[in-house]
Amino acid sequence: MTMETSSNEVQGQMTAQVGKLTAQIRKGVGKSIANKLRADGRIPAVVYGKKAANLMLTVDPVALKKSLDPGKRHNTVIDLTIEDEGKSEVVTVMLKDYQIDTIKQTVLHADFIRVSLDEEIDVSVPLVLEGRPEGVKFGGNLHQVFRDLPVSCKPHQIPSSISTDVSAMQLNDSIQVKDLPLAEGVKVNLPLNQTVALVMAPKKVAEEELGADVEGAAEGEVAAEGEAKKEEAPAKKDKKD
Repeated sequence: MTMETSSNEVQGQMTAQVGKLTAQIRKGVGKSIANKLRADGRIPAVVYGKKAANLMLTVDPVALKKSLDPGKRHNTVIDLTIEDEGKSEVVTVMLKDYQIDTIKQTVLHADFIRVSLDEEIDVSVPLVLEGRPEGVKFGGNLHQVFRDLPVSCKPHQIPSSISTDVSAMQLNDSIQVKDLPLAEGVKVNLPLNQTVALVMAPKKVAEEELGADVEGAAEGEVAAEGEAKKEEAPAKKDKKD
């Protein structure tokens, strides 16, 4: 589930609001209160984490969408201003989860998690393959093993995506985690030899290669059996005159 932000929405006044959001303390809980909030154009929300008390909030769903960077989306670091009876405090958060009305496609609820700019967090970042592999020109198929990569880094280091050029890849070439160009401070939480993309040879070529390997192996086995039989055969005795 993703919260999309159209290109038109991020223009003009909306750009200035990226990473900024205001919320109010929610005094009550329950289905009736949530429904009343939605009828008034707001949604229930909660902020938690960092061993602090959970805070029940209300936010404007339109303002929430405006606060998200169109590239990073849910990985956007947000300065959340929480208002309560004339007082306010700013909490650094990220959008952890949200619920969508499957029919109306409107946001029904949002969960925020507190983050520290000095501590690493685990997030998921899209993997983007750029270019057209050379191997594809010869009938190969580019197979992307991971659409998103699990990474660890500090909040301000989260990339919008991890991109790698695949144009030089030949048939049966692969790209592993260790081959990815990563920004400083960003670590992919997968083994270094984990394949993330490969160019698969056409089925016919693969079958021909497999057939050649099998045939070669069979010929080797026959030759080996022949040699073994020669060694096992008893030596002939010379005839006496």
